[in-house]
Amino acid sequence: MSDQENTAYRVLARKYRPSTFDDLIGQAPMVQTLTNAFKLGRIAQAYMLTGVRGVGKTTTARILARALNYELSAKDGQEAIDTPTIDMQELGAHCAAIIESRHVDVIEMDAASHTSINDIREIIEASRYKPASARYKVYIIDEVHMLSTAAFNGLLKTLEEPPAHVKFIFATTEIRKVPVTVLSRCQRFDLRRIDADTMMTYLKGIAEKEGVQIADEAFQLLARASEGSARDALSLMDQAIAHGTVKGGGDIGEKDLRDMLGLADRARIIDLFELLMSGKIAEALAEFNEQYNAGADPAVVLTDLSEFCHLLTRLKAAPDVADQGALSPREKERGAELAAQLSMRVLSSTWQILLRGLQEVANAPKPLAAADMVLVRLAYAADLPSPDEALRQLKDHSGAAQGTPAGSGASAGPSGGSVNAQGTRSVQAISSGGAQLRAVVTEPLPVVEGRSELSKPVADPVPEVELAEQPDSLAAIAALASDKRDLMLKMAVERYMRPVRFEVGRIEVAMTPGAPAGIAGDLGKKLSDWTGLRWMVSVVQAEGAATLHEQAEAEKARKMDEIRAHPLVAAALETFPGARIVDVVDRNTEQDSDTNEQD
Repeated sequence: MSDQENTAYRVLARKYRPSTFDDLIGQAPMVQTLTNAFKLGRIAQAYMLTGVRGVGKTTTARILARALNYELSAKDGQEAIDTPTIDMQELGAHCAAIIESRHVDVIEMDAASHTSINDIREIIEASRYKPASARYKVYIIDEVHMLSTAAFNGLLKTLEEPPAHVKFIFATTEIRKVPVTVLSRCQRFDLRRIDADTMMTYLKGIAEKEGVQIADEAFQLLARASEGSARDALSLMDQAIAHGTVKGGGDIGEKDLRDMLGLADRARIIDLFELLMSGKIAEALAEFNEQYNAGADPAVVLTDLSEFCHLLTRLKAAPDVADQGALSPREKERGAELAAQLSMRVLSSTWQILLRGLQEVANAPKPLAAADMVLVRLAYAADLPSPDEALRQLKDHSGAAQGTPAGSGASAGPSGGSVNAQGTRSVQAISSGGAQLRAVVTEPLPVVEGRSELSKPVADPVPEVELAEQPDSLAAIAALASDKRDLMLKMAVERYMRPVRFEVGRIEVAMTPGAPAGIAGDLGKKLSDWTGLRWMVSVVQAEGAATLHEQAEAEKARKMDEIRAHPLVAAALETFPGARIVDVVDRNTEQDSDTNEQD
């Protein structure tokens, strides 16, 4: 090795790459199984290692190849080792070459760049020959799910009955893409994500070896950001060491990590969440803008809010199961308080709004504005009852009063219900049949640190309106469009839509070729505006019935055939050669139309 290679910097992920099973962290079940198998001499012909990126699949494969080929000569009264073993305290005859991926009998192949059957044929042909110097010829195929179907099929026979001197070790992140016929021929090990406590202990040990001072809060951030991947954690730690400044022996602190990762202060995230749950929109937007000006990304802030919402939900549902390893004592304390004060319904609706909001921010031309709108929606809508809850409340209280008595001190809430002076909420609803029903339901409101969860700005009450008569077919919708003077929509309904399923409020249609793009969405929006009821128009891949235009043309053709068969018409056509029937008009229908116009 040259001097340049000796002095070149090696990233932490390579420098501290495990070389024995004792060095592996977080994979105790796999290590225990392999230990027992090697002691009993029950060594499989093929292994399948699966797990998320960075948990040690390729590293485990190399350690396993080293264990299969471990040889140690006798010295200083120590007995020689000439059998497979996982107890590798010293470097054996082949260890250094295997660790550095340069041993002639341990062949590593990246299936992402060697996907064809020809690559597998080379392995099959080479497997016939015995190893040059080691005990076993070991084939390590990384990202094995990338192999083609033909390559998998070509490997099956050799994989099922390999020569005694050949072992296969596969690694993949997409285990579901590996054929079952291959999986059944392998001994499978699922490598686990490394939990936060184990990861922090591991990172602290490496920081001590590197002589770097890092604060405990920074280790918590690294463990949380790595998501259980040791390689990701070491890469972030490398970056943190380069980013942070150590002055006078000071630590690389939490602020350095947050600046590097573009994260907002965790405590401020909790403050923002609390402001939103309390309905303090102005304060929440001001806090969010301060975090944005400090360098926090809007999408990352929403992600942190969703993670905290998830934490609160787990603390409320199963406090003993919730993973709190990467949380500071203050975060645990405040999380427990909020989890006790917020209802599961509020947490569930908050999660749904944040989940949809993340998609909106990712697709918005101005992420900051989109995030602002998500926070406003969250502050106003977090207390909305679910549809099932609203229907149940309406059913249970159908005999209640028809409205809130005058002078009761009730104010309108964001959900269209009202909040009275005693801290209870009344819910009003309008049935889909058009009858104006209103139920008053009293329900205590949760309180967050002395503030009502619904202490939101007063909103205008939802007006009670009667629903219009709803169309019951595409023909009725076409007639409604004609009444509304929307001739383009009328033509689209008649010519391009084949009815598949029709219910009031929900339509499924199949489109004919040449249909305008987005016409289904336009129809749903206009129907909702015209009728006062929400309509959903879905395009499905089905045959569907004939369009209104095709039905009209078929009816016209039928009438033409009938009129041609009439004796008088047939005689007239015969008397006047070249004459043809242009149209058929029902005189009774025409007279009725004229009478209506005169009226």
